[in-house]
Amino acid sequence: MEDPKRLYECLLDYCSNVQVVERIGIGLVWTVCQTRHHHSIQTGLAMSPVVSTRTLKWPGTLAGRSLKELGQWLLEWDPYKATVGMAAINCSINNERTVPQGLVLKVEPGTANLTVFEHFLPSLQGKKVVVIGHYPGIERYVEKYGWMVLERSPVDGDYPDPASEFLIPEADWVFLSGSTITNKTFPRLAELSQSATTVLMGPTVPWLPELSTFGIDYLAGVEVNDPEALYKTAQEGGGMRIFEAGVRYKVVELDDEKNLAWIKKRIAETFADKEILTQSMSQWYTNGNSHRFPQFADLNDANLRLSRMDSVYKTLWDTQQKITSSTD
Repeated sequence: MEDPKRLYECLLDYCSNVQVVERIGIGLVWTVCQTRHHHSIQTGLAMSPVVSTRTLKWPGTLAGRSLKELGQWLLEWDPYKATVGMAAINCSINNERTVPQGLVLKVEPGTANLTVFEHFLPSLQGKKVVVIGHYPGIERYVEKYGWMVLERSPVDGDYPDPASEFLIPEADWVFLSGSTITNKTFPRLAELSQSATTVLMGPTVPWLPELSTFGIDYLAGVEVNDPEALYKTAQEGGGMRIFEAGVRYKVVELDDEKNLAWIKKRIAETFADKEILTQSMSQWYTNGNSHRFPQFADLNDANLRLSRMDSVYKTLWDTQQKITSSTD
């Protein structure tokens, strides 16, 4: 990947300078960040670090900070700070306008973590499949279909991290966890997966059409349908239980046509936000205020998002036109 920081810059463009964290909790399995947006609760999720710690330096200081301030923590190498940053960014992204239309998956109690694999299973017959991360119960696919599992702390049958350089380029399908964004392994793993059909999956997945430019073919993330139940379940140590109370899996294909429509919608929404901010800024100075417009940073981020989305839209449009021309 030419610039591994590009995705992180894009994610931070979506993080609000104005919205503040109402509450954030680091559960045993999931970290949940919530804020109020248009009188509703807006929620972001990230998988909690698997490394344990006895203490953290900042508990009691996060509520009231802006999503942008905490979102910057995604760039940190400390796993807990990076996780809080990812949850804050997802909280900023996950509003009612930006979660895309997609296929909602039916979750079977007790095997929610395998739902995405079951959905794609008909397409995986006879294919070389690599899964990043050992999901409980995945042994059934390894034994029956010969799937290869890469795991940082491998158990029987898993391959260690370094095997990714050898196994992923030969794979037909690759399943990447959204937590690879948090731990910074995503850029290299996505680069290795360019020849495969690649699924970015899990509650940590950000709903961004721009991920198609990193070689992602499907997003298999979650849609929050009960923020209160989700927060309570996560804080009480819930893992798969969040799928029974709080979220549901959704799959979105990032093909060119659908992605063009999605990005076009996002561009229109961002432009509308920019116009509102521009008018507010004009009124601010018309009213005689001499110091900087309070939402200037959000206006700047809107301009950055428009610029990046315009570039992505043009790339997708050009690609689609070449395909159309070659089939005429």
